[in-house]
Amino acid sequence: MSNNAHAIHLDLLPDEYWWGGAVADGWKMPFAEGSERDLTNLSENQGMPLLISSKGRYVWSEKAYRFAFDENQLHITSQPDVTERGEDLGSLRDVYRHVSAKYFPTTGTHPDMLLFSAPQYNTWIEMMYQPTQAKVLHYAEMILSHGLPPGVLIIDANWADDVGQWVFHPGRFPAPEQMVESLHRLGFKVMLWLCPFISPDSVTFREVQHKGYLLRDKHGLTAIRKWWDGHSAVLDCTNDEAVAWLHERLDRLVSEIGVDGFKFDGGDPNYYLPTDLSSKPTDPCGHCEAWARVGLKYSLNEYRACWKCGGQPIVQRLSDKNHAWTVNGLAGLIPNGLAQGLMGYPYNCPDMIGGGQFVDFINPEVRLDAELFVRYAQCAALFPMMQFSAAPWRILDKQHTRYCIEAAHLRAQLSTRFELLVEQAAQSGEPIMRHLAYTYPDGCYERVSDQFMLGDAILVAPILQRGQESRLVQFPPGAWIGDDGALVNGPTVQEIQAPLSRLPWYIREDSQDSTAPTDRSSNIIDRLPSV
Repeated sequence: MSNNAHAIHLDLLPDEYWWGGAVADGWKMPFAEGSERDLTNLSENQGMPLLISSKGRYVWSEKAYRFAFDENQLHITSQPDVTERGEDLGSLRDVYRHVSAKYFPTTGTHPDMLLFSAPQYNTWIEMMYQPTQAKVLHYAEMILSHGLPPGVLIIDANWADDVGQWVFHPGRFPAPEQMVESLHRLGFKVMLWLCPFISPDSVTFREVQHKGYLLRDKHGLTAIRKWWDGHSAVLDCTNDEAVAWLHERLDRLVSEIGVDGFKFDGGDPNYYLPTDLSSKPTDPCGHCEAWARVGLKYSLNEYRACWKCGGQPIVQRLSDKNHAWTVNGLAGLIPNGLAQGLMGYPYNCPDMIGGGQFVDFINPEVRLDAELFVRYAQCAALFPMMQFSAAPWRILDKQHTRYCIEAAHLRAQLSTRFELLVEQAAQSGEPIMRHLAYTYPDGCYERVSDQFMLGDAILVAPILQRGQESRLVQFPPGAWIGDDGALVNGPTVQEIQAPLSRLPWYIREDSQDSTAPTDRSSNIIDRLPSV
């Protein structure tokens, strides 16, 4: 190990594996030679200035840094006075527990439990930029009529009269309080999409510009930034008065309309510049962190971009995925989800089932794949959360729709287990979704990134490749009871059969849990209504 004024060089140990930095790189983890990342250029998803290894070592910095792996060394370029590192702290689990307690201790609280115990439903793919009161109510009614349980319903983009105004559009939503009341009667809780942007040609813009609540560029002028929906000003979330102004508007939606929470989109560091002027000086990652902390007031929340908010009761969704089998689609869900957990984000959600890139659902050159959609649903079913958007009953035939409903009902079957894991995560700060190497440090499982542990007792091994109806599963030590009733004694590697109707999962026999799967004859799909 060597240092200079601006860098740290760590010699890699034999059989040492590293994770951390950017969640979007999860599919590259553990890092191989040639891997690198500039955390000052964090993109689209969560990040943490943390690297941890299977040999109990770590690197932490209060500021973003650059790192690279080459020639059996880890190179860190950072601020000379803020980088910290630890050695010989034990296993991956041991070092995670150490850094989480030291740098991002848990608050002891968690998001609303309905986010975990039932599926979530997002209007995005079904309505895109044209949500209406009638469409939202119809979507909710169709969810229930197809045998899916009620849960959190998220009304996505363009429900408001203007970006930043955060008042329901009077034409599309003539009676929003009645709509929310109806959704509550049906068993749903309601979240609304918002972002830190404010349309520059609006009454709201003139109000907050006059108050000094907007981010300024290096010349002291109001910053106008290009983002995926146009060009907008940006709320300065380092300004306590600006945050209070936003909270007042959101609280009004809660008290007057009955809304239960909010999806906080945007806030990505790439929408800020190092030269920006704000109430409290910070950098682009600091602005991302400030936006994330806005949502801490609400137990129903969701973020896609986040920085240094480990241990907080914030829902962290993976970035929008393609309707594809590749690492930009289904194959990226598990490794990126595992990365979220190892960076202090236990309340993690995969992307919307089938993919959240709406262009895939309107592009005539993209052929919707029913098999892929089902495998998406199965993979998401035993994440800490699962979220539907595209309606299975609209785009799939009856049989494929039934497979998706089965995945959702499996979640209901395991709701007690999920609630216990959420409570444990709130107290310990440990991930809910865990790498096999985290739970079994002596098993040489560091490179296993296509299956995961749910807590310490449930092993999940979804199918992630087109046309595949069997797969190899790494079984850790112990006796494992499968969803098909089979008993497997580990440690072993075994090929298991998994037709499209099956999501393979196993529970450790000695866990003494009432949620242990029964034989196939009692499969919950047999008790679902016809679709």
